[in-house]
Amino acid sequence: MTGTDSLPSPRFPARLTAGLLPALAFAAILWSSPAAADFRLCNNTSSRVGIALGYKDAEGWTTEGWWNVSSRSCETLLRGTLVARFYYIYALDYDRGGEWSGQAFMCSRDKEFTIKGTENCLARGFDRTGFFEVDTGEQRAWTVQLTEANEQPAQQRVPGIPGTVGPGGVPGLSPGGPPPAGQPPAAAPKQ
Repeated sequence: MTGTDSLPSPRFPARLTAGLLPALAFAAILWSSPAAADFRLCNNTSSRVGIALGYKDAEGWTTEGWWNVSSRSCETLLRGTLVARFYYIYALDYDRGGEWSGQAFMCSRDKEFTIKGTENCLARGFDRTGFFEVDTGEQRAWTVQLTEANEQPAQQRVPGIPGTVGPGGVPGLSPGGPPPAGQPPAAAPKQ
């Protein structure tokens, strides 16, 4: 028996180990990468909901819809690092008839849509819809949580009159009274 015969044989051949180490190093880099920076919405209700989203990017204002989000599930609405601080959401409760809305009026429609601009919605053949504002605080990623507690009953709409009709028939006012201080009934989205 020679001296080399007494050495234990390596567990992996040198060729395999040489190719495996760079692959493991690459996997470690991917594993340690930060989570994706996306704009997500979680539906924490017992109903299916439809989501419309408004945002401003380098090309101006855009509204998009509809994402259909099942009960107790989440959906990524925009992929990648957020480019704006303020985003706007309008959501419909398909099962119970409520909505999540606000005082930032933007264009939408009943069918799938991508609409550029927020001006003259009715004249351009679109609906004028009140979206609620989401302030991301300039974070890279954000998740909106819809709950039954912040849902509003469906608002009465009068054909030909934009927005909702509230107490006394005044468009834009919710049944709970006037909008919060500092926000006019037909507030434009923040620049």
